[in-house]
Amino acid sequence: MKKVLIADKMSTEAEKVFIANSISFDIKVGLSEDEICNIVEDYDGIIVRSATKITKKIIDSSSRLKVLGRAGIGVDNIDIETATAKGIVVMNTPFGNSITTAEHTISLMMSLARNIPQANQSTKEGKWEKNKFMGTELFNKTLGMIGCGNIGSLVAERCIGLKMKVLVYDPFLSEEQTEALGGKKVNLDQLLSDSDFITLHTPLTNETKDILNMSSLQKCKKGVKVINCARGGLVNENDLVELIKNGHVSGAALDVFIEEPTQNKTLFNLDNLILTPHLGASTSEAQENVAIQIAQQISDYLNNDVIVNSINVAPISLEDAPKLKPFLDLSLKLGKLGGQIIESSINKINIIFKGDVSKLNTKPLTSNIIAGIFSNKMESINLVNAQTIAKKKNIEIITSYQIETTNHSSEIDISINTADEKFNYAGAIFANTPRVISILDMRIEAEISSNMLFISNNDKPGFIGSLGSLLGDKNINIASFNLGRTGLGEAVSLLELDQFLKADLLDALLKLNNVKKVKTLKF
Repeated sequence: MKKVLIADKMSTEAEKVFIANSISFDIKVGLSEDEICNIVEDYDGIIVRSATKITKKIIDSSSRLKVLGRAGIGVDNIDIETATAKGIVVMNTPFGNSITTAEHTISLMMSLARNIPQANQSTKEGKWEKNKFMGTELFNKTLGMIGCGNIGSLVAERCIGLKMKVLVYDPFLSEEQTEALGGKKVNLDQLLSDSDFITLHTPLTNETKDILNMSSLQKCKKGVKVINCARGGLVNENDLVELIKNGHVSGAALDVFIEEPTQNKTLFNLDNLILTPHLGASTSEAQENVAIQIAQQISDYLNNDVIVNSINVAPISLEDAPKLKPFLDLSLKLGKLGGQIIESSINKINIIFKGDVSKLNTKPLTSNIIAGIFSNKMESINLVNAQTIAKKKNIEIITSYQIETTNHSSEIDISINTADEKFNYAGAIFANTPRVISILDMRIEAEISSNMLFISNNDKPGFIGSLGSLLGDKNINIASFNLGRTGLGEAVSLLELDQFLKADLLDALLKLNNVKKVKTLKF
């Protein structure tokens, strides 16, 4: 039975999902890195929120892990590079707490505009400082949004409803998409100079780290207000404090910090700086949503190979999975066939998807072919890390598509290039089984089975007889014999055998007259 570790506090709704999907689970919260390392080999998957870090050490301690799930958006606490290298799927739930975080952003914006936390504290202290807490309207003010993805678009929608003007700086969003949201796409400098309020909705990367710092904030109009519910590190905290003190920034609200819990005491003594303890996703609705979503996603992957909301691999939807399943099997076996026949270093792989398969999501099929090609040389390669490994090996991957096919509704053609040779072949699904339909431009019809023998030879009389005699003398039974010929003196054979051939028998086969290449194939 598949088994998952729930490593952080989570809604019990996740447990119900796992039970319904026949997935076993353990709940062990607050474990140290070493404690997780000691037990990680017992699990196919791990679910975390923001507290537990899944480090390289943890990932390298397991040969069993298949999936890591983050109940939430950010995956800063998961070593994605190491997970990808080991072929482990990393998933998050980008939509489960979008509304909650967007609403928290709006709440902090209104709190800043109307000095609500300060007025609340003053009133509870028995004061009535009505004039001290003069606020500002949001109506007709300009909001500058740095990043506008799932959460950002919800914030934009709500602020437009408040009759605010919305400026968007997001390199990945087109002008048409921005206009459809009701905003205006601008560069960063224009956003800084024109905004009354600035919110951030972007991941923390090398490019976005400290995107609001002393230099950029000084480009803002005096009195700007800043709200960050996205990621700690997007705003330079010390620069922000200095600019609040000198009045250039009139107020800010931070829900996320460089270090959590924050130890930066310079943040604590400013009346016009609102701080909340990473509450963006902290509603009961959001906690249930992300728990249910990540548990279902992991269950779908472990039980049905469905990949949803993955950070590091092409998705396979619930709708696509049944259609792709036979082609996932075919693509992997075709990859293994070529990988076992090719002897020298590969520099290019050309893949053509023909017919109905060309209309499907072929990205996982491409990865599967690459994984199959290298599977006899690398144990840990799969569709998750195959593309990364090919890139590191400087292998050119070319994919193309054709609507028309010759004899089958779908075909996958593969050409593997090395410095010394070019090996091309093709496969198809026929009678619900993966088959090879051509090798080296020779038509052949061979079901792919567990133990096979590949032979290329000069097409001369008597060859098949001598081959059969040699195998018969060694008590090797031929289950099926499949022949392809050019008619110009070249031939290939794929034999299904009842047992795997040993090295001494391969040497004997190579000594037969007219043999050019012999390879045992295992699937």
